[in-house]
Amino acid sequence: MTEAAPEAGGSAAVDGSRPEPAAPRRRDAARSRELLIRAAMELFADRGFERTTIREIGDRAGVDPALIARYFGGKTQLYLATVRMELGDSAPADLLEEDRLRGLLERFSQRGPGPSFQAAVMPGDNTEVQQAARTYLHERLVGPLLDRFAAEQVDRPQLRAELAAAAFAGIVLARSSGAFGELAGTEPEELLPLLHDLLAASRPVR
Repeated sequence: MTEAAPEAGGSAAVDGSRPEPAAPRRRDAARSRELLIRAAMELFADRGFERTTIREIGDRAGVDPALIARYFGGKTQLYLATVRMELGDSAPADLLEEDRLRGLLERFSQRGPGPSFQAAVMPGDNTEVQQAARTYLHERLVGPLLDRFAAEQVDRPQLRAELAAAAFAGIVLARSSGAFGELAGTEPEELLPLLHDLLAASRPVR
């Protein structure tokens, strides 16, 4: 009779363990992390690192801002997490490969540009985080083009790779800003061949 009480309450197994609450807590943590990263990506891209506060990130995410320290270690580490998410976890993208270009174009059309693209065109307000964003941008976009151009022994491969990456970043930012109406309103599939031709112009015809 004394063992029936835990079963009636439904809060413990026969052996006294409580396995069920752990799974919801893990799911909540993963969801909170995702919400914080997405909110931070939007705010960092819009305002920059220094002008974005931890409280604002938490408010936009609908999450206790104290969790930023728990899940990421602080605002700087959260910024770096948003940079990694911005370009995805896939292999670095050769912008002259149409499938890779299509994937990035669709990604930025849905989510808008994140902090590393802002770091490419705006003066820095924090040396550590801006340098990290720029380094990541070079690794993900400039590096693959540099490898291609160097292998093809084209003239000034670094400059050509940076030119193509800068053109892509500028177009993504311009679409997001709405400053160019037709550019912003064109669907990715329609824009893709035009963008590919523009970027390919950085590669000399042999």
